[in-house]
Amino acid sequence: MRFVLTSLVALGLLTAQASAESVDLELVFAADGSGSIDDAELRLQRQGWADALTSPDVLTGITDGPVGAIAVAFMEWGGPSSQVLIVDWHVIRDEASARVFADKLMSAPRGAYGYNSISNAIDFSVRLVETNAHEGTRKVIDVSGDGPNMNGRSLEQARADALAKGFTINALAIRRPGSGRPGGPGGMSLEDYYGQSVIGGPGSFVEMADEMRPFAVAARRKLLTEIAGTGGASRHASR
Repeated sequence: MRFVLTSLVALGLLTAQASAESVDLELVFAADGSGSIDDAELRLQRQGWADALTSPDVLTGITDGPVGAIAVAFMEWGGPSSQVLIVDWHVIRDEASARVFADKLMSAPRGAYGYNSISNAIDFSVRLVETNAHEGTRKVIDVSGDGPNMNGRSLEQARADALAKGFTINALAIRRPGSGRPGGPGGMSLEDYYGQSVIGGPGSFVEMADEMRPFAVAARRKLLTEIAGTGGASRHASR
């Protein structure tokens, strides 16, 4: 009986692997939806990602890949118990499929609440990838936010666990004019904090959105780099 059960489990795993859809990249957008983000800023973020995904240069980058398709999901995070899947996994291979994702993103209601658990957002993103029906050559978590980790489990441990599973974590730091918030501890800039404490994995990098580089521009630049798989110089000395 044990042999039969073992065989059935093995067969199920093989079937799941065989039915997984191949893509060049599995990408989770992990966007800040915490209390520091008002409704206008939330829409700005969503619009920036929607515009980036439907832009001609990003679509060209997608179709130029070996498979010519990427799988994306969009979640927003707040406090430790608030991670909300805004748009479930969707394969983008052309303008039409990108537009479907963008329309879903812009029409979905807000759901996250509380303050800044980047660590739990990373854990949630890892689970999204591990339970999807796609098989990519690269797995990327794209964290965007305007502040540091405040709550939840250890950010260092969440990051280490994701990297051990082969993920790359990139970040987009949103620096709002006149906010007066340095971002990280001890007056550290937000981009330096994300560089030291959030990103990791092959080619990981931090992009910046501020008054000089609007969010939409930063999002498109970041997405082009992630699709190409070239990355930037990682700010981690050890990885």
